[in-house]
Amino acid sequence: MAAVYTEQEQTKTPSACTSQPQTLIIRIMSRRRTWAFLLIFVVTILLSSSWNLLKSIFSWYESSVSTSPNSFVWPAIYASMAVGLIFGLLAMVAALVVVVPETFILWITVLVLLNFCGKPRKALVVEGKKLTEEITCVVFKVLIREGKFVAAVCAVLGYFALVMNF
Repeated sequence: MAAVYTEQEQTKTPSACTSQPQTLIIRIMSRRRTWAFLLIFVVTILLSSSWNLLKSIFSWYESSVSTSPNSFVWPAIYASMAVGLIFGLLAMVAALVVVVPETFILWITVLVLLNFCGKPRKALVVEGKKLTEEITCVVFKVLIREGKFVAAVCAVLGYFALVMNF
């Protein structure tokens, strides 16, 4: 009987996957490899697009320094601020890609624990809405704080690299 059941199960599995593409998407997106691939993909796209932007900022800086060699301080400040902004935004987006699956895991864990504590379903819905607002607020505060820190460090390092290099 077990062999018959496994044969029936095997015949039902492909038709279930083809008839419900949402279950296939959910199965694929629940894998840690998929999130790692998405992180690498997003960071690669951001780096390639920011590389062109960085090259244009450096070419602007070189042209502004070559036209007026006496005033290299203000163009260096502008260029370093732009570099800091680019890397700050890049760090925020990369961190957001990493944080999203972990935030879902945290949210689900807290709701399951509240369910085990004996909360009724209506109370769970209310607590879930509050929890979603709180987690989202904390995540964005941390992202902005970390992005500002990365931007400031990159701006200072970029300024010294530009002034010492040219």
